[in-house]
Amino acid sequence: MQNIDIITLADRIIADETDTISTETALMLTALSGQGLIDLLAAASRIRRACLPSPIFTCAILNAKSGKCSQDCAFCAQSAHHHTGIDTYPLMKKSALVANALAADAHGATFFSMVTSGERLSDEEIDTICHAASEIREKTRLTLCGSLGMLSAGQAAALRESGLRNYHHNLETAESFFDHICTTHPYASDIDTLRAAGAAGLAVCSGGILGLGESWAQRVELAFTLRDLNVTRIPLNFLIPIAGTRLAHQPPITPMDALKSIALFRFINPRTDITICGGRGHVLQDYQSWIFMAGANGVMVGNYLTTPGRDLEADLRMIQAWENTFAQK
Repeated sequence: MQNIDIITLADRIIADETDTISTETALMLTALSGQGLIDLLAAASRIRRACLPSPIFTCAILNAKSGKCSQDCAFCAQSAHHHTGIDTYPLMKKSALVANALAADAHGATFFSMVTSGERLSDEEIDTICHAASEIREKTRLTLCGSLGMLSAGQAAALRESGLRNYHHNLETAESFFDHICTTHPYASDIDTLRAAGAAGLAVCSGGILGLGESWAQRVELAFTLRDLNVTRIPLNFLIPIAGTRLAHQPPITPMDALKSIALFRFINPRTDITICGGRGHVLQDYQSWIFMAGANGVMVGNYLTTPGRDLEADLRMIQAWENTFAQK
């Protein structure tokens, strides 16, 4: 694909909200390297700044319930099928949930998500989350999110009423690759949860983990699935191989392939928030600031679920440097 084709493609996407690239074109983009890749990243950045001109947003998460998950996701340190030595504990009390949210707000986070292990929460646990959400809404400026596993329609409605605004539930990978990663629930159950959250009026946040062993075609498949589901936000993670899991020895993707993946998701989902989350430092290393050039407009700050994140002040400086240099005036 010639450089002019990338420019023309970006121009079309920016000019027409109904214009979209085809699967064939997306697969052509995955083959770019060298100067073509640099041009792709620059075009993805231009699409983001034209279609989503707001400042870079930040998201903080809390591991509110850890370990002993019944699901067998190949990458997950919290699965009961793996022996990883992580801390395990039940759902935090309301006071602890609120205290962590207050700390995130004080450090300048935009979004705050309570994340729990396990296939789903009980109605009693959902009540605890709802009571915490109500108090957090009263005391902070945070946009509240939850990542609480499978949801019933009633639970989704209760969360929305309590003040939760976004519901996060990753598809993790393409449907065609899913049975290589998880065998304890069908892909359709994850889709059903996204639809239940959306029907309750919650903004839906769903993405996946790159570097699980999937092909480029399967990354394209996931990006189009998320587009067709009309999700509000796409969190992209990169695998951190964890000892004791089935993917403990999976080699990491390269920094340039990670950046190409972000740009690919931006071309396919030009008007959808893309947040870069777990594995960022492990995979991107010295190229972390390039995520914005590749088209991302959000970044997770602080620690992840079972692995540490980067120093918060370093991330804030990185965001400010990008905004100062490249943000539209």
